[in-house]
Amino acid sequence: MSTAYQATLEWARAQDAADPLRAFRDEFLIPPHQGRDSHYFCGNSLGLQPRAVREALNAELDDWGALAVEGHFKVRLPWLDYHEFVRDDLAALVGALPSEVVAMNTLGVNLHLMMVSFYRPTLERHAILIEAGAFPTDRYAVESQIRFHGFSPALSLIELQPDEPNGTLSMEAIERALAEHGERIALVLLPGVQYRTGQAFDLKAITALAHAQGCAVGFDLAHAVGNLPLQLHDSGADFAVWCSYKYLNSGPGAVAGAFVHERHAHTEHLPRFAGWWGHDKQSRFRMGPEFVPMPGADGWQISNPPILSLAPLRVSLQIFQRAGMAQLREKTLRLTGYLEWLVQTQLGDVLESVTPREPSRRGSQLSIRVLGGRERGRALFQYLMDHGIVGDWREPDVIRISPTPLYNRFEDCVVFAEAVRDWSKR
Repeated sequence: MSTAYQATLEWARAQDAADPLRAFRDEFLIPPHQGRDSHYFCGNSLGLQPRAVREALNAELDDWGALAVEGHFKVRLPWLDYHEFVRDDLAALVGALPSEVVAMNTLGVNLHLMMVSFYRPTLERHAILIEAGAFPTDRYAVESQIRFHGFSPALSLIELQPDEPNGTLSMEAIERALAEHGERIALVLLPGVQYRTGQAFDLKAITALAHAQGCAVGFDLAHAVGNLPLQLHDSGADFAVWCSYKYLNSGPGAVAGAFVHERHAHTEHLPRFAGWWGHDKQSRFRMGPEFVPMPGADGWQISNPPILSLAPLRVSLQIFQRAGMAQLREKTLRLTGYLEWLVQTQLGDVLESVTPREPSRRGSQLSIRVLGGRERGRALFQYLMDHGIVGDWREPDVIRISPTPLYNRFEDCVVFAEAVRDWSKR
């Protein structure tokens, strides 16, 4: 397929004109730069605003203004049940049963709530396995949970060291670590997509290896949800958590999500931090003293749903439902493949990609290093930003460029490549 690529705007625009998903770009607000649309490659950090969000938020504000407390019951989408209005689309997006998912809280909070239930250390089995260089949310959370239970991270935190040239991890490395340490690992917590390298992981294979060693398994899907087709139910993972402000385009600090496998749906004795909104819906307003959890993921809710944060998520999930994850993945393969081809064939004397080359091991994100070191990398990053090409920087030396299929184009990739070449000639 790569032999058909061409590094010209004319070729890129022809691909964009033939793109069956091209109309979705018009459903988003593209940040301007000097009177024109910027070239936004940062959906892996903050997704763009869907145009329909403003109307959805205004509708809730109007209901609040007109009905106040009665908005819980007497509006088109009653607030009392609002989180249920995103359930089916969210489940379809992550490959889960509707009862296995819930939109609530933020990612870090959900991670702690899940570890309350699924990190149950003993003197013999007390370790948590994460990848070296994990996102700080994960590392801080697991260290604090280890200390909370009276153990030391020095002994109970196992970090998988990269064994591939660009800092990525092979399945063999994961298998070796589980074979060596499995008897003392209580929880395996890995990302769906590693934030710095862009490497995607095989959730089902990891879960099978970890469960064979008696470990609980959870995944941080912050960079995977809305980016890769997921099959959480079939993966067998015990839990997963994610945010929705990246590829899910639901706004800064948007409500997050959690998955709990159905085999835990009716395990009432499973420890958890209980809250009123996680109590059985039929008896919740009897205000009884005994906590009776809702079956499924709903039983992990603490508080009532944040309506003004759920409204943008509802809009976004409807866009994903119309676009279809299979079609989005197909475009991701073409867009990211094209960007990689440009880096390798047109910019190989300037850039190198550290993201795995195999399409099955990555999503939309390419993590790029500038040859010559960090300072040159920072200089290129600033040049791109000054020219309306928006990626992001991750220490120590990575520029992340993510051509997102809902709103990015082949043309954006060519503009990026031409800007890098222009910078290199300065």
